[in-house]
Amino acid sequence: MDVPTLRDADPDRLFTAADAYASLAAEFSGHADTWRGGVDGRVSASGWTGTAADGARQSLARTTGKLTAAHLELARIAPVLREGAEAFLLARSKLRAALADAAAHGFTVADDGGVSWPPPTAAERHDPDAPDRSRQGTELRDRIADALTEAAHADQVTARRLRQYTEDARTGAGLDPATAAMRLNSAVLGAVVPFGGPEDLVHAGMPGQDAPPTEVNAWWKALPPEEQQRLLRAYPAELGNRDGIPTPARDQANRINLDRMVADLSSRQDLSEWDAKKLEGFRAIQGRLREEQGKQPPVYLMVIGDQGQGRAALSYGNPDTADDVVAYVPGLNTEVKNMGGGDANRARDLWQTAHDLDPSRSTASIAWLGYDTPQVKGIGSDMFAVADDERAKQGGEAYQGFLQGLRASHEGEPAHLTALGHSYGSFTVGQAAQRPGGIPADDIVLVGSPGTGAQRASQLGVGADHVWVGAAEHDPVSHLPSHDEAKGIGIGAGIGGLLAGPLGAAAGGFIGDKIAGHDDPHELWFGQDPASSGFGAHRFDVADGPLGFDSHSDYWNQGDGRDGHSLRNMGLIVSGHGDRVSGQEYR
Repeated sequence: MDVPTLRDADPDRLFTAADAYASLAAEFSGHADTWRGGVDGRVSASGWTGTAADGARQSLARTTGKLTAAHLELARIAPVLREGAEAFLLARSKLRAALADAAAHGFTVADDGGVSWPPPTAAERHDPDAPDRSRQGTELRDRIADALTEAAHADQVTARRLRQYTEDARTGAGLDPATAAMRLNSAVLGAVVPFGGPEDLVHAGMPGQDAPPTEVNAWWKALPPEEQQRLLRAYPAELGNRDGIPTPARDQANRINLDRMVADLSSRQDLSEWDAKKLEGFRAIQGRLREEQGKQPPVYLMVIGDQGQGRAALSYGNPDTADDVVAYVPGLNTEVKNMGGGDANRARDLWQTAHDLDPSRSTASIAWLGYDTPQVKGIGSDMFAVADDERAKQGGEAYQGFLQGLRASHEGEPAHLTALGHSYGSFTVGQAAQRPGGIPADDIVLVGSPGTGAQRASQLGVGADHVWVGAAEHDPVSHLPSHDEAKGIGIGAGIGGLLAGPLGAAAGGFIGDKIAGHDDPHELWFGQDPASSGFGAHRFDVADGPLGFDSHSDYWNQGDGRDGHSLRNMGLIVSGHGDRVSGQEYR
């Protein structure tokens, strides 16, 4: 397989052949039915008895079996051709996307897939920020080689499968009912048992899980619209959550997958506690989508999945076309049902506020739950996760990919992108921002934060002037554990009262041991207090909030005026008007 062969291939001919075989199989099925009802069935019901009758029935039964076997053989040829055609098409799309990138960056691609480029200019040799042409060329060569390899493999597998049917016709095995039944059972088993059946060429032809969102987006856009639709219907779970796939396509796939997951969970007996919670949550999201149908802004289901505690993301407005995009990460005690309830309300309210503050700009406001949040509603395996960084690191990796996908799928000029984290979600955002490569955000907003894992706002990669902090004075999470107020084991009881009681006694010694020995009054559990002057971010004005834990969730309840400015200030940041944000003194 070489570049011109794959680049200029026309898989549509295989699709045409597949349609022809499907029509042939349908017609043959009709003939077989006519035989069974008009000949075999009539003789069997005729009342004819005797040796001749027995011999006739046996002969007719053999013919009926051959017709049935032949129909099964014919019916399986069309899917083989269609799967091969789709695999060729996917490989061709990968190749064409790589060739387009090569041409755009001045690379030359040979027929065998080799990549070359002109030597660097004097300016490039002395510019430390000049593109690494060698690395880019190697990546392009690898992408082209992968596409050629996949096409050659699909060609070999499809040819081998078709040869089997040719051999069956030559030897007569295709007319043997037992052989046909055995192969049909194997095909059914392979469809329901992972890795138990024939190789799925189409799935193998999709970009690998480690492919960057830009590559996924280029691959998707190179597909013909009809192929995109075929893939969305056949592989909704795989495509709906792929960062880099355009938002409307993700929404279409995820709605299909959401209905399937609800049907699957509803059919099960003895659901585990978390499966029951996921079913409740998925139904809540279905209800939210029905409720928002036909309203403005439109709602897109950008993520849905049953991994862990459940995954979901809803967007008010299309982030692929919006001028301003905000992706909000919730934290402590969040369940997937919240994405159909309170967290969806927060995304909608933030969209409305940003829109009202600047109607000239379009906005997309996303609530994103792509990780397992700490749960401290009672004694259990999740209760210590709030004191650990493992979930924030895992969530940070997923969030980084999600934001990169938003950048890759956006149309036209890049959107003004805001990363917003609340509670433990602010720690997750902070972990994402400190990963290699950072996050492609223009602003970061932290509310009710127990810290980000950073000591300075400048460590978050967007510049200290673009890090914003809202911390209500009565919000205990934004204070705890502050080492000028409590140290050592004594903090355990305080946390126990804060987080509904049961955590305190069990976690007191654990947490007390972790914080003992620190003497920085602005050191929170996960690093420097973001609301302190030493952190170096902008602290925006929020109301003190009600006494107790309710103030931790009060940031979206504060509009403009007597009740505080939290929501208005967040809306100003999201809409790109940080110069109008009202500030608050540092701690």
